[in-house]
Amino acid sequence: MLKTRDLHEVPGLFELLVHPEVFPYVRQKATTSDEYYFITKQTMEAEENGELISRTILDEFGHPIGTINLFEIQDNHGFLATWIGKPYFGKGYNKRAKEQFFAELFFDYPIEAIFMKVRKTNTRSLKAVLKLPYVTLGNTLYAEVYQQINPQEEIYDLFVITKEHYLAYQQFSNADPTSSGEEVS
Repeated sequence: MLKTRDLHEVPGLFELLVHPEVFPYVRQKATTSDEYYFITKQTMEAEENGELISRTILDEFGHPIGTINLFEIQDNHGFLATWIGKPYFGKGYNKRAKEQFFAELFFDYPIEAIFMKVRKTNTRSLKAVLKLPYVTLGNTLYAEVYQQINPQEEIYDLFVITKEHYLAYQQFSNADPTSSGEEVS
């Protein structure tokens, strides 16, 4: 479902990225395919330098359908940015990609917290974030980060997933016999 970024996926991703229901919410905007090649190459180089972590989201046939990234990594914290192409909305790809990415971040990297800034008017993203059982509203818990993302006016809500909450949820859901669909007598 996830793979490291690659330049050969740029044409397909670019076509999905420029859709009017996707483009406004994409962090790394590109208006031409050449520009997206350049941005993708920069992203790959930044990952090699440890500045970010970026993956391509794939559908069940191995076609690229979006990206998931951890940007601005500092002090074992970073900001999540995800986008999926319009034809794949509402099909569960976002949740599965996040689950796989979070597991990679918390088990393979020294990441302690993942921040998500979500525009208060972006109902699609707010609904997606609120489906995650281990997410916490961080507006007051991380007041200084909240102020950084909203320097002039309150445009974004800040959500956080800590390694501690994520691992506790995984442990609980794996220990709960009802989570596997088995009946409890």
